[in-house]
Amino acid sequence: MRRKNQKSLLALLLIMIVSLFAVISGCSGEEKNVKSTGESQETKDKEEKVVRIGYQKYGTLNILKKQGTLDKALKSHGYSVEWIQFPAGPQLLEGLNVGSIDIGHTGEAPPIFAQAAGTDLVYIGHEPESPLSEAILVPKDSPMRTVQDLKGKKVALNKGSNVHYLLVKALEKAGLTINDIEPKYLVPGDARAAFEQGSVDAWVIWDPFFAVAETETGARVLADGKDLVKNREFYLASRKFAENHKEVIDLLLEEINKTDQWAKSAPKEVAELLSPELGIDVASLEKAAKRRTYGVQKISEQVLNDQQVIADTFHQLKLIPEKINVKEAALEETNN
Repeated sequence: MRRKNQKSLLALLLIMIVSLFAVISGCSGEEKNVKSTGESQETKDKEEKVVRIGYQKYGTLNILKKQGTLDKALKSHGYSVEWIQFPAGPQLLEGLNVGSIDIGHTGEAPPIFAQAAGTDLVYIGHEPESPLSEAILVPKDSPMRTVQDLKGKKVALNKGSNVHYLLVKALEKAGLTINDIEPKYLVPGDARAAFEQGSVDAWVIWDPFFAVAETETGARVLADGKDLVKNREFYLASRKFAENHKEVIDLLLEEINKTDQWAKSAPKEVAELLSPELGIDVASLEKAAKRRTYGVQKISEQVLNDQQVIADTFHQLKLIPEKINVKEAALEETNN
């Protein structure tokens, strides 16, 4: 009887030990899961604090990237920067539309086309008017002397870019329309090749490609943007990013302003800084820097009205399918 009771007591003790071990293991597992979940969330939060900036081959953002000043400023606020290059404004804003970037810069026409295509973008700032930084070029030995001479000719341009509006306005002043020429829609690299090979008769382009064509090929200016367009450079962001990361937008504009103040009086230094990264000679970049304007500004009602004129022009020419209201792409604070 005593042996039977001892066996029963031993069995009960073993059951209690096994149960206690299971409870301890379960608690430990839960702690690990909680810890793991916490670490995963922390890692996710760190990964999400990346600012993806789209940039083109020339502008203040290039200077910021090269100098590393924006990266340093954002790092102090817990952000890292990913720089993504695009061949032109329309392609950059397509990247914004699909979520590849958060912020970027373009000329005045790309945001019009992007907004018409449904991109939820907002204007966050702009550089001053710079009409001399884009032009309609012809080869140095071309017989063409006026914009009227473009009638029936092949003209290369990047569709939906700032120079698209320049071409429209130049043709309008000359009594022509886009239907009077044969537009060839090409990105800058392809357009330059076509221009140099004689596959097109003229090229509508912006700096620094404009300056390079003058320096390296002797290209002549048929017309620039003076008295035709304002040619502002805009800084844009996805609406969601701008509304949720105001501190990043403010910091970006602050760093752009600092760099602009330096760059406006140092065209040669700007050229020397950017030449190795862009693969463009110093002389061409200095030429571009001297005719560019600097000094980032806030978006005003007048600027939005100017953009509306461009949008209405493109709609009348059936270059965008429906009328748009540019002010819908303004941040809340801009409208107040």
